[in-house]
Amino acid sequence: MELDESKYLYLLFILPIVVVLYLLNFYWKRKKQREFGDLDLIKKLSPETSVFKPVLKLVVMVLALAGIIFGLVNPKIGTKMETVKREGIDIVFAMDVSKSMLAEDIAPSRLEKSKQLVSQIINQLGNDRIGIVAYAGSAFPVLPITSDYSVAKMFLQSMNTEMVSSQGTSLDEAIQLSATYFDDKSKTSKLLILISDGEDHSEGAKAAAEEANKQGMRIITIGVGTEKGGTIPLKRNGIVESYVRDNSDQVVVTKLNRASLETIAKATKGGYVDGNNTKEVLEYVKNTLNTIQKTEFEATQMADFQSQFQWFLGFAFVLLFLDLFFLERKTSWVKKLNLFNE
Repeated sequence: MELDESKYLYLLFILPIVVVLYLLNFYWKRKKQREFGDLDLIKKLSPETSVFKPVLKLVVMVLALAGIIFGLVNPKIGTKMETVKREGIDIVFAMDVSKSMLAEDIAPSRLEKSKQLVSQIINQLGNDRIGIVAYAGSAFPVLPITSDYSVAKMFLQSMNTEMVSSQGTSLDEAIQLSATYFDDKSKTSKLLILISDGEDHSEGAKAAAEEANKQGMRIITIGVGTEKGGTIPLKRNGIVESYVRDNSDQVVVTKLNRASLETIAKATKGGYVDGNNTKEVLEYVKNTLNTIQKTEFEATQMADFQSQFQWFLGFAFVLLFLDLFFLERKTSWVKKLNLFNE
């Protein structure tokens, strides 16, 4: 069972409050009756007054309120399974999480800009499957191929420069790990979108791209950063404390290496796009996707959750309707039961 609006469960605290208010009112009435006169005499003067009916009305009111609250919560039950067929391609996003991505030559930073770009690309996808790889001095699998975009965005937002212990930018390992995400036996088109500032501290990125091309992969590279470059701030609680320095104690200035990214893309008949312009990136990726052949995926089992709020609201309204006919005087069948020794 799934609760659509679980925040309304807090309204259940109203129910004990209603019961307490009823009890306080009941004891207040009894106190006033004692002040007025003898209780036995009062009962004789009003023989049709019932003790059971007010309790019954309270129970009905509490159940009706509970029904309305659960109606607002809207419980959902997976009543059936549906077979869904999708047609699209497999896309892997390889994101650079090296320290140089903390540079703020692009606001708010290269890393945050990369996250924004990937998130907006995901927003314009249809039925494609996606996966995520993080890399710095080595590559790290973040999310395997999935069609659940909400989960992908959740993993995307959690990415940071502490994910990969070894620093640097190993583009070849990123390409090699991304290649393992694709099924060699599948005829599904394969696209790798590699986001980086291009500062490659390893060798063999071009060779890895050429091997990926043999496996049927196409690579789009997105350059994030400026050729002028920027320093790498070291922050604590959002406040800059210092900047990354090299072995000579000089402040490191990291620059966009566009050439290395263009070389990788060219090796797979892909393309390079400047990540500084979000609109240009989205249009380029969209146009590229339109040129790639879509393939039908295997049938996927999807749970179809159906809302159940109408049953709770219906139950509540029936009780409220019946409450209109529950008068506070005794009825013949209650007299026969003699509840509460009436």
